[in-house]
Amino acid sequence: MAAMMRGCHHGDTENTERPLRERGSLLAEETTERVIGAAIDVHRELGPGLLESAYQACLCHELELRAVDFEREVPLPVAYKGVSLDAGYEMDIVVEDTVVLELKSVDKLHPIHEAQLMTYLRLSRKRVGLLINFNVPVLKNGIVRRVR
Repeated sequence: MAAMMRGCHHGDTENTERPLRERGSLLAEETTERVIGAAIDVHRELGPGLLESAYQACLCHELELRAVDFEREVPLPVAYKGVSLDAGYEMDIVVEDTVVLELKSVDKLHPIHEAQLMTYLRLSRKRVGLLINFNVPVLKNGIVRRVR
């Protein structure tokens, strides 16, 4: 399902305070734009009201159609006192080994959803994430982009 992915290493420095434009460039801007375009197409076709799993399957298919490299349901171990432990966490989708996608189909995004995305970014050592809630009338109102 997932094509061969590009390797990419990011440091551990967290920085969510300064706007991205102040740091000189938008991290993974092209990748996130491609993902958002694919998600908008899925939302236009399906509309709101389905389960997260349906949106995930359709978004993965759309990414394949667009020849975007991704992995689905990527295991995410928890590092605890120097040991990597399988705690059952999975990132919904990781695009081009750089952007973590956390998909939702909920009435409203809450701070806990953003906290989940930020934790996934920290644990995976990725820098950029998209939280996408498909249960909205207009998808752009259900997308949150975060950088650590």
